[in-house]
Amino acid sequence: MGRYITRRLLLTIPVLIGSSFLIFAMVYALPGDPIRALAGDRPLAPGVVAQLRDEFNLDDNLFVQYFKYIAGFFQGDFGTDFSGRPVLDTIERALPVTVRLTIVAVVIETVMGIAAGVLAALKRGSFFDNLVLISTTLLVSVPVFVLGFIAQFTLGLKLGIFPISGINDGWSSYLLPGLVLASLSMAYVARLTRTSVAESMAADYIRTAKSKGISNRRIIVRHALRNSLIPVVTFIGADVGGLLGGAIVTETVFNLPGLGRAIYDGLARQEGAVVVGIVTLFVFFYIFFNLVVDVLYAVLDPRIRYE
Repeated sequence: MGRYITRRLLLTIPVLIGSSFLIFAMVYALPGDPIRALAGDRPLAPGVVAQLRDEFNLDDNLFVQYFKYIAGFFQGDFGTDFSGRPVLDTIERALPVTVRLTIVAVVIETVMGIAAGVLAALKRGSFFDNLVLISTTLLVSVPVFVLGFIAQFTLGLKLGIFPISGINDGWSSYLLPGLVLASLSMAYVARLTRTSVAESMAADYIRTAKSKGISNRRIIVRHALRNSLIPVVTFIGADVGGLLGGAIVTETVFNLPGLGRAIYDGLARQEGAVVVGIVTLFVFFYIFFNLVVDVLYAVLDPRIRYE
């Protein structure tokens, strides 16, 4: 297991380099002049423009710019934005917000998705099962930004249940955006759990357990659910990276000062160092949580071993 984890961690290095280059190239290809956008309606003096372009290596070609960036990146220097603020400071300020939002979304996705899927599988063909199927179809069909505005208007403005903007209300500020962020994943988890539990309940070992007089609760928890959780855990672990990416839309809609909002602002100002630094961090998180999922396989199913 140790050698497997070490090998997987070493493979993250070329993945991070490749992904960061692709992101850097896409930001480089954006039309417009970032220095002119920074100046706004008041044009800067030619000498100031030349100084800024030289400071941020904007006159170099793509490969030279990327080489200078990645050389500093592996020394812990994530670069600076056009206002002179280190990108690392932006990450340190925004990361706790995105982590809290992701934790809330994962908890909602896991608890509500698995609970709905298990109950739907045990009551197949019932009203509750049809309700789960219809509601999950609707959640999958509605874009996140549309669902966010609907949730803000109904649950925030009209009913006044949740705060609709900012983080001034503590953890309650993350409940509504976390619910919106988790909505799509929760639908997939519910459907995946429903299918997996239904297949397990029809297996021979479940019928054998029932014939031995084991209680239904123990059969569901100890046998059916444990074997059914492997594909669910796979999806949830891989989805953490997706939730981080989805936070770009959610944090913008709910005005949360997290990493997703920082990426949005960085794209608007064409600040390549900000976008590349944060997205590369997202890639690392995605790889890390996939590794955690692989390790959890051996916990859920003792037959799985890594050489």
